[in-house]
Amino acid sequence: MLEYAILGLLMEGNMSGYDIKKTMDSSIGLFYRASYGSLYPALKRLTERELLAVEELADSKNKKLYSLLPEGKAAFIAWLAKPLQLSRSELLIKIFFYDYLNEETRLARLAEYEQKLEQERGRLAAVEGIISKELAALPNPGDYYYRVSVLSYGVDYFEMEQQWIRSIKERMNRHDNPTNG
Repeated sequence: MLEYAILGLLMEGNMSGYDIKKTMDSSIGLFYRASYGSLYPALKRLTERELLAVEELADSKNKKLYSLLPEGKAAFIAWLAKPLQLSRSELLIKIFFYDYLNEETRLARLAEYEQKLEQERGRLAAVEGIISKELAALPNPGDYYYRVSVLSYGVDYFEMEQQWIRSIKERMNRHDNPTNG
């Protein structure tokens, strides 16, 4: 995940490791964090895989400037275009960078993700139905209140994500239609 986040940030332009960390903290840092201890090895791996170029700056001791190579951009776009997963950090990182995807791919991935959310919400609702029947047969169902609350959280979470995806698409439609400005 970190490597793709780095590639995505470098889509904006060349940066040093320090600049990447600072940009990461001030943008995707709300939902994804990386330490310098993980950032620099990831930069090294990306450079070794020839997805990034690195230039040592003569005016600064040990300062390196990283730039995205065409192979790095292609790898990033290929990852970004893959179906969205039910993983909060990956979902938010991908959506953050979705402006780099073409419209058709974005809409397809959002629709697929909406379907996954509906399936998960339905699965949890079915479990919730089973649990409520089992609880009704217990002498002290209140003893399981907090456990059941976690299940309710899951249902509410998937409903919230569905609403969020719908609102993204609605805002995008308003934005694309100049008469709705």
